Amino acid sequence: MRLAWGRSILTAVALMAFVLAAASAQQANEEGKRKLKSRVNPVLSDVARRMGLTGKVRIEVTIAPDGRVKSARALGGHPLLVQACVEAVKEWRYETAPEESTQVVEFEFKQS
Repeated sequence: MRLAWGRSILTAVALMAFVLAAASAQQANEEGKRKLKSRVNPVLSDVARRMGLTGKVRIEVTIAPDGRVKSARALGGHPLLVQACVEAVKEWRYETAPEESTQVVEFEFKQS
């Protein structure tokens, strides 16, 4: 009985520590976001438009200290939508910063 009770407490403490760490990491990410200076909107291909594709696309963007996008990596979304978004974010410019940073950008495509 004591062993089961101890495991329950240990599990609860570990879960609480994980939740607090995730919350503080999210807060740090929000505070560390770089301001966008110029943005290029995604241009969908004719195929994507004819198909009426909808949905969300998430892109992880690595920003160089000078504000240029160093790399863009798809985290999710339809491949035809992802392609347009990656091409667009590579043209974005952010404010300068002392070091490289990473942010996640989300696009949402709705039926018009």
